[in-house]
Amino acid sequence: MAAMNVVYKYQNALYINLTNRCTNKCRFCIRFTPSGVDHMDLWLEHEPKADEVIKALEENDFRDYKEIIFCGYGEPTMAFDILIETAKYIKENSDCKIRINTNGHGNRIAGYDITPKMKELIDCVSISLNAENAKKYNEICVCDYGEEGFYEMLDFAKKASRYVPDVILSVVDVIGKDEIEECRKIAEKTGVKFRVRKYSE
Repeated sequence: MAAMNVVYKYQNALYINLTNRCTNKCRFCIRFTPSGVDHMDLWLEHEPKADEVIKALEENDFRDYKEIIFCGYGEPTMAFDILIETAKYIKENSDCKIRINTNGHGNRIAGYDITPKMKELIDCVSISLNAENAKKYNEICVCDYGEEGFYEMLDFAKKASRYVPDVILSVVDVIGKDEIEECRKIAEKTGVKFRVRKYSE
């Protein structure tokens, strides 16, 4: 497996790709577009172990980056043990900030609350909200957990905010202005930040 599949550069940032697996099949996901991310093939032949990820980080001079982001073709918390082991290495060997881009299903995937393990390791968690209610969320995200996935995601955001300095609920700008405003209110009620992402991100 090529190292670029595990650690890749995109828009002057460094990303870590841990898995192909995901609990959602979002209708707008780049996984279902022929070009992928900036015409890079990120589909993994196998899930990397921590030593593979660390080797790829070293080959990509990770210390030169201000922030490293766990975000791949799949949901990074589906390989949470590898994520945490890698994050520890990054923190012990650099001043890099660490962000996780996630769908917020990590606790449901693991079967327990994983958020305390993020303390002092993860600087930012960006969670895809994408809809203002459970019904629309499942229509857009086609979640393995059905409409429950929406509530799992919000609960994850609230719990993560106890241990992670920056927790953000985000939406893609393809939804309408009214929907975006409703999502903003949900983020405020949850006690976390809100962000509108461009479709290409």
